[in-house]
Amino acid sequence: MEKSSLRMTGGTREAPVNISPAVAANAEGEEIEVLESTEVIPVAPEEQWKSLFDKYDPENSGFISTERFRDLLATHGSELDPHKLEVLLALADGNADGKICYQDFVNLMSNKRSNSFRRAILQGSRQLKGCSLRDEVGLGLSQRLVRHVAYETLPREVDRKWYFDSYTYCPPPWFILAITIAEVAVFMYYGFQMDRLVLQVSSPSFLKSPLPYHPQLRAQAWRYLSYIFMHTGIEHLSLNMAMQLLVGVPLEMVHGALRIGLVYVCGVLAGSLAVSVTDMTAPVVGSSGGVYALVSAHLANVVMNWSGMKCQFKLFRMAMALVCMSVEFGRAVWLRFYPPAFPPCPNPSFVAHLGGVVVGLTLGVVVLQNYEQRLQEQSLFWIFFCVYTLFVLCAVFWNIFAYSLLDVRLPPPP
Repeated sequence: MEKSSLRMTGGTREAPVNISPAVAANAEGEEIEVLESTEVIPVAPEEQWKSLFDKYDPENSGFISTERFRDLLATHGSELDPHKLEVLLALADGNADGKICYQDFVNLMSNKRSNSFRRAILQGSRQLKGCSLRDEVGLGLSQRLVRHVAYETLPREVDRKWYFDSYTYCPPPWFILAITIAEVAVFMYYGFQMDRLVLQVSSPSFLKSPLPYHPQLRAQAWRYLSYIFMHTGIEHLSLNMAMQLLVGVPLEMVHGALRIGLVYVCGVLAGSLAVSVTDMTAPVVGSSGGVYALVSAHLANVVMNWSGMKCQFKLFRMAMALVCMSVEFGRAVWLRFYPPAFPPCPNPSFVAHLGGVVVGLTLGVVVLQNYEQRLQEQSLFWIFFCVYTLFVLCAVFWNIFAYSLLDVRLPPPP
């Protein structure tokens, strides 16, 4: 194990600048991995663990042996969740150096979850002992739901156990729920106003709303995002909402609103910008850019971790998700080339779907693969984020200059 340096001030140890590792191993017998975290699940005051460390380190060396660490766990293990005790025992059993430093000790006993999963500290492999999370009995309804979500989204047993112990429904998955409620409310409002629920796009007042993206109104920057609240009809809304809720809510429960919101909003923005670059005369409506970003990222994560994903009927469910995506995309392509109700303005574009898929397969996959890791420490995240930012900047300049330089004939404003 890497040894962290300690600073002494007035006889008191100060934590080193770098967070030291905790250890986890998955149920498949993979190498135990290093974990770092800023998120704390309170078990006992940190000062208590500091004084406890001093008790087991009478020489003030800054380290305690793994034998003493095992004795400490035997004495104080009842204060920890059983799944977390498993991880700590794995550390004590497998530490090649035979020592545990002060900061490791405080991080572990304070239950600080690690963020860097990829540095192995053991030679060889080790399995976590004990039954899998799926075999536990006597769980309440909310606990069974959390367990179900863990198996739906996480490929490693140690992550599933940690998530199961840590999740508290606070905060709830508010982002996806709020977006969904807003989209349904806006659709119903315009449905009653236009007296039409099916193929609302055929109504003469559909594009007069301040929400859809329209190439003649592309200077109104909010339209590059607000178009998600308008849908061509109830058939469009229903498919999007079904995929958004079935995939988005579990992902947000595991990864949080900030990360899932990042993927969703990036997909939405990429969708409208992609249309403005490749289908320059068409308007855009619908939340398909964000939905396809989430769904494609999740499906890619399942495929890349196929053996570790333990969700039931995963092949059938993946096939059904692809069918739903294909049906919705086919509907959008058909509508785009169907004769418009009010020429010369064409029907809404389907390119936003493709923009969302590209975001999901790049930025989205990195976010979903790095459960509780700091994204800012992942080089692949910064590569994809920089590429995405470059695309946005190029698309902005395209919208400013290309339309006039290419002398594009745009439909009249609604």
